[in-house]
Amino acid sequence: MIDKAQIQKIGARRSALEAELADPAIAADHKKFREKMAEHARLKRIEECAAAFMKCRREMDDSKALIEAEDTDSEMREMALAEYQELEEKLPQIEKTLMISLLPPDPSEERGVIIEIRAGTGGDEAALFAADMFRMYSRYAETQGWKVSMIDANPSNIGGYKEVICSIEGAGVYRMMKYESGVHRVQRIPETEASGRIHTSAATVAVLAEADEVDDLKLSPEDIRVDVFRSSGPGGQSVNTTDSAVRVTHVPTGIVVQCQDEKSQHRNKDKAMRVLKARILDKQRSDEAAKQADQRRSQIGSGDRSERIRTYNFPQNRVTDHRIGLTLYSLDRVMEGNIDELVSSLYNHDLEERMQRQMEV
Repeated sequence: MIDKAQIQKIGARRSALEAELADPAIAADHKKFREKMAEHARLKRIEECAAAFMKCRREMDDSKALIEAEDTDSEMREMALAEYQELEEKLPQIEKTLMISLLPPDPSEERGVIIEIRAGTGGDEAALFAADMFRMYSRYAETQGWKVSMIDANPSNIGGYKEVICSIEGAGVYRMMKYESGVHRVQRIPETEASGRIHTSAATVAVLAEADEVDDLKLSPEDIRVDVFRSSGPGGQSVNTTDSAVRVTHVPTGIVVQCQDEKSQHRNKDKAMRVLKARILDKQRSDEAAKQADQRRSQIGSGDRSERIRTYNFPQNRVTDHRIGLTLYSLDRVMEGNIDELVSSLYNHDLEERMQRQMEV
């Protein structure tokens, strides 16, 4: 836990930051200014949380002293005991809030995301489930006030998606959505199944934090190859009458992104570059995390795309998240975008794990 000396050190650093932020040279450097503003906000939050914790402990000590004092009358002792018990109930949550504020910050948490959903095993049924997943995330985003934009889609013959890529923009999107990466398994009776047998299929989800200007992500033009081609899609649409589709290849990593959703070649290239940068950033993060293998295995948000993370059982109206053992019998509501209980439970579980590791350091 934190002590007064640490608080004083944090206060001194915050004061130094305030002086730096007043420097015109720092203000002119947008990246550096944002970094220092973020650090200042975090330190201020720690100070506030620490002050609340110490105030609670101090008031508990005062109440305890009154309770134990021989000259305290019965009425005053009763009031002090009630106050002590009330503070004792509040203390764990105040302490937890302080511990959360002390966790190392993830600069990606407030970013938007690129979500890639791909049909896995199961053929046409997997493609239909991929479309259901896209609809589920889109509806959840709407309830959060986030903006969803289609980037690219590869439709199947019966109305689903072999692959669909979209962006979600808003405050704290990555913080809540990062736990969705992995294999999502579905068990249900396909509409085309005459015998009523339950089929199992799957879709794979990748959630990538969007790269932004604070990242040291420099892409050399020599490392980027851009190819244009005629879009494929429903006949008669203007998208497949001009060479508007774009394929972007990052030669050093071999990462390839294509986009054909827009009629404009320029807009398709912009979208493809957004996805490319997000994938490169994700690869950098994964490589860094791989260096700390033990820590990576302990994190539910590791983003391992091969891990089966959730099962959606339609006959039983059940959804189970295998990472935290959470089962809900409200699959019908989940598929309509009511996934807040799932993502909040995952987020809180991850916080508990991170706090436990912080205490062990």
